[in-house]
Amino acid sequence: MGTLLAVCSVHQLIPDAGTVGTTAIDKRPVDGPVKVGRLGVYADVQADRAHHGGELQAVYAYAQEDADWWAQELGREIPLGTLFGENLRTAGIDVSGARVGERWRIGSVLLEATKPRNPCMTFARRMGLENDGWVRRFAAERRLGTYFRVVETGRIEAGQPIEIVDPAADAPTVVEAFAGPGRASD
Repeated sequence: MGTLLAVCSVHQLIPDAGTVGTTAIDKRPVDGPVKVGRLGVYADVQADRAHHGGELQAVYAYAQEDADWWAQELGREIPLGTLFGENLRTAGIDVSGARVGERWRIGSVLLEATKPRNPCMTFARRMGLENDGWVRRFAAERRLGTYFRVVETGRIEAGQPIEIVDPAADAPTVVEAFAGPGRASD
């Protein structure tokens, strides 16, 4: 069982050099209970809806343990939501090791793991690493985080336990799904 450290939603849209011209990656922790609907955390947005959001990518979760690892690797803090753009920051649960179809209960919300994050140049620009191979490096480390669809809507808040209620034991992990057949150990 893990713990929900933070629920984050968009703080502000910021200009971006990508094709959309703006990004909603700047997310910040929200105080108190937060509604979660079929399309994600209440008051959150996705600027590039062709590649982010929708029912299969409604909520993006990232582990504090992986953020700490990146902080050490990069020599800088990875604040809640601000750089990685996650909706949920967790502790004590292997987010990137979630299996496709695995279900998590947080508060009254039921989430189902669908896919890993596919890092993009917007993310690289947000990190200030667009010329340093960030997309490839982030993908190679397999600390991707997981997208979830919302099976049951409700409310969640920081401090609540995360319970895996259906481990989908025979399914591949999201990292294995990202790597593809025969590439899980690349």
